[in-house]
Amino acid sequence: MISNALTVDVEDYFHVAAFSNEISPENWGQFESRVEKNTHAILELFGRNNVTATFFILGWVAEKIPSLVKEIAQQGHEIACHGFSHQLIYKQEKSVFAEETKKAKYLLEDLSGKSVMGYRAASYSITKKSLWALDVLTDLGFVYDSSIVPVHHDLYGIPGTPRFPYVLKAPNDKHIIEFPPTTLSLAGVNIPIAGGGYFRLYPFWFSNAALKWINYYDKKPFNFYFHPWEIDEDQPRMDGKWFSKFRHYNNISKCYLRLEKLLKSHKFTTVSDVLNNEDLLANNQINATHSLIEV
Repeated sequence: MISNALTVDVEDYFHVAAFSNEISPENWGQFESRVEKNTHAILELFGRNNVTATFFILGWVAEKIPSLVKEIAQQGHEIACHGFSHQLIYKQEKSVFAEETKKAKYLLEDLSGKSVMGYRAASYSITKKSLWALDVLTDLGFVYDSSIVPVHHDLYGIPGTPRFPYVLKAPNDKHIIEFPPTTLSLAGVNIPIAGGGYFRLYPFWFSNAALKWINYYDKKPFNFYFHPWEIDEDQPRMDGKWFSKFRHYNNISKCYLRLEKLLKSHKFTTVSDVLNNEDLLANNQINATHSLIEV
């Protein structure tokens, strides 16, 4: 049975890009924080189902609630980096992104007592406009990234990139492993099936069948993600455009039960374990199989 990557983007409901036009980072402290309570519920769920996962933790959260990072690490889960301020990378200056990412990585390493190998961008915002971010990641010593989605989307995506884990050559000629959020190929079109809002949008039977298809027919591990706020139906309701609110709140009351069913239907582990199984961690400095400059 193939082991798949189970990942959690540890951020609060007021951090999301969907509401960034209504809420600025300077005002985050004014909102009720629910990320600690929701993450505890996730840790309990994982413990009860005997699974380990990779937690991509926002630096802002780690700074405000350092005990949460320590607790996640102590329970045997992998700590990875979700940046610091949850800003879209292609709207940041390279120097700002570099300084924030360095700050977040070092903070997480200090709190967990372990090297942080993995990174995931806010809203998957490493696109063709922000390939320079890969230079920053490789210079900071990240071993793998999980930010490049091989789809067309209004906020993210680089169509034509591989669907499964591969070694990537950054613009600075250094190498990094890319483990994309999972897509299903239907009639030559990549359909996002990795989790998050798609997991809440699609019927459970479709998500489950698509992920089983990837294991059985593609014979590849999938990379599933979700956020702590997605299991919190009691979170404060935010103002915003109707489509942003739909993306954020659609089927949020069903997510926890769907997650529990999913954990019983597939084998899960950390990103690092999956990449080890794919023999990529040992070989990522040897041969890059893809260059985004060519896409």
